[in-house]
Amino acid sequence: MLSPQSRPGDPQITPELVSEHGLSPSEYQKIREILTREPSFTELGVFSAMWSEHCGYKNSKRMLKLLPTKAPWVIQGPGENAGVIDIGDDLALVFKIESHNHPSAVEPYQGAATGVGGILRDIFTMGARPIAILDSLRFGDLNSGRVRFLFSGVVQGVGDYGNCVGIPNIGGEVFFDKGYEDNPIVNAMCLGLMKRDSLIKGEAEGVGNLLVAVGTATGRDGIHGATFASEELSEDSQSSRPQVQVGDPFTEKLLLEASLELIHSGYITGIQDMGAAGITSSAAEMGGRSGNGVEINIDLVPVREPNMTPYEILLSESQERMLVVVKTGHLKKIQDILTKWELKADEIGCVTDDGLFRVTEGSRTVAAIPCLALTEGCPTYEREGKESSEIKNLRSKDLSHLKTRSSGYEEIFLDLLGSGNICSKRWLYQQYDTTVRTNTVIPPGADAGVIRLRENNKAIAATTDCNGRYVYLNPRMGTKAAVAEAARNLVSVGALPMAVTNNLNFGNPLKPEIYYQFREAVLGMSEACKLFETPVTGGNVSFYNETSGTPIYPTPVIGMVGIIDDTKYLTRPFFQESGDVILLLGNNTDELGGSEYIYVSEGLVAGEPPAVDLLAERQLQHSVLSMINQELLQSAHDLSEGGLACALAESALGNKTDPFGVDIILQDRLEPIPLFFGEAQGRILVSCAKNSSNQVLQTAKDHGVPCRLIGEVVPASNGFRIAGRTGNMELDIETMSNRFFNAIPTLMDKRKES
Repeated sequence: MLSPQSRPGDPQITPELVSEHGLSPSEYQKIREILTREPSFTELGVFSAMWSEHCGYKNSKRMLKLLPTKAPWVIQGPGENAGVIDIGDDLALVFKIESHNHPSAVEPYQGAATGVGGILRDIFTMGARPIAILDSLRFGDLNSGRVRFLFSGVVQGVGDYGNCVGIPNIGGEVFFDKGYEDNPIVNAMCLGLMKRDSLIKGEAEGVGNLLVAVGTATGRDGIHGATFASEELSEDSQSSRPQVQVGDPFTEKLLLEASLELIHSGYITGIQDMGAAGITSSAAEMGGRSGNGVEINIDLVPVREPNMTPYEILLSESQERMLVVVKTGHLKKIQDILTKWELKADEIGCVTDDGLFRVTEGSRTVAAIPCLALTEGCPTYEREGKESSEIKNLRSKDLSHLKTRSSGYEEIFLDLLGSGNICSKRWLYQQYDTTVRTNTVIPPGADAGVIRLRENNKAIAATTDCNGRYVYLNPRMGTKAAVAEAARNLVSVGALPMAVTNNLNFGNPLKPEIYYQFREAVLGMSEACKLFETPVTGGNVSFYNETSGTPIYPTPVIGMVGIIDDTKYLTRPFFQESGDVILLLGNNTDELGGSEYIYVSEGLVAGEPPAVDLLAERQLQHSVLSMINQELLQSAHDLSEGGLACALAESALGNKTDPFGVDIILQDRLEPIPLFFGEAQGRILVSCAKNSSNQVLQTAKDHGVPCRLIGEVVPASNGFRIAGRTGNMELDIETMSNRFFNAIPTLMDKRKES
């Protein structure tokens, strides 16, 4: 193989330099064997990025093969920029979720903003127009000034970028817990819509075709961002700010429109975002997928800083850039299209037939590596996994003393309504444009966000879900719960769950207790997705979410999409009319493990998390969808954090302007604490007109789902009353509303004091 020539000023490759690039001695030896020589400094940087966990998935790829990825409606599964499913009427839905955790920990605004920018590009490079954004966010407790700084910066970054590009943010989730104190989780999900025949892939097809850089010039921001995302954070991580990219949403909007026009022009054969590892990953992956090679003349790459080396240019992660494969003879037409959108298109190389990722600088070759060695050739590992004895002890902790309490339920209830994980998130989503493009029919604040399709009367629902505490205590069961909750959220708005994209956020996989969590989570996800017939079409693995050796809770976020066949079946979580009856589907239990109740009241994350019966969950999904399709229901709301009492409160308080009260009588033989605040799975709260209640009960029975009438929607002036066999709770709606809607604004007002 052609040997690159040394460049003046390049450092000598030593074991220390190899280690600094995140490569083990055995991996470096494998590189030498692939090249049959020593790598150049530039090649070392290329291998470092492409064999990082962020790009190469070397510690996760083997486990990910256990996930179900195929179904008749799946057009494109894992391996491309985003997953694609058929939604009928010659339309396809494109969707993906990605993380930007490490950048957001050191520079929350730009980290979150560029996370949104990156996921948008993953969607429109497939030929789809982005139609909605969701986000899944995790932070420490909001009583910390540092956490409030991170939370505020991330929310502003997500909002500013999406708002400027003009994509509605329709939902997601935010979770607060000390387990995320120093390492926030920032996952962004995007949905896109296209004609089925508009799909284009990131492949370098056509030997002799041109490689063209489109968008902004390359700078020094984001160099080694992929490697940075594949290592633990530490007290020195603030020095990594130069590795955090800087976004420009206005250029992104131009790039979006230009890219879609390029795709529809017929003048290109492939297009890919220059995301993690920049030009290197986009060129090598496009070459590898097609079986061809690529040659890049580094002198032709447009840069915005002087004296940039090939190493810097190849590994820069400057934002708003695309690599396009242009058919020979059509460069001028491409440049004309880009000029119209005030963007540049620069020829930087060509497609070759030798399978190599080759980079030249003048007459000098600075890199010559087989494309497949950088992609498929990345070493993969199945690590040792062993459960932590500390977590075993937490899971087996006796919580029976927390289940008995003879009074004071109102005080506990108000504390829960004011906790960051249950209170209204209006402060957050009011900073987002949720209705731009006027297709949002259910905005943030419901069980799932919903976008209508103008092309027909259908709608798309989407949600992101995961309770990291459950997964921490029992990774397999907790991940099943995440998949089940996502499905319940979709059916609660009237959507049939169709497919999943996942974001697997974990600590350092080289630690046996972390790899155990990851392995168990994947196995739980695989089991649930198979039973629910929701194939996984792609996603992201984010390892090394640790700060000074302390990992986050394992957080396998489930992004799930579903279809509503007719918008007349849209269902909301809020009670609609006084006099409607309230029914509960599913069974109450005395499970308190991992609950918000014990976290708020005791500061504990302990116990066995609630069990998940996947078959019962599937029956529940079908039952609720049948009720909705018969137009029996006035509302439907999934039960999750805070249990039955908090779900009733959320449905009663609604959007604040027109609340209701409730009068509930529960006959369960349970203590009031688990009855009111337990988080048993497989439950959905519904309301209907009195004359429809018998049909609701019969439909549930037909599907084998427990269902009972528990109370009535009453005027707000009647208050909020729940009566159990051994305890009662009664509050006025105004007190509840103040606690529920003002919790986050009150805490965030402390920012000036921090």
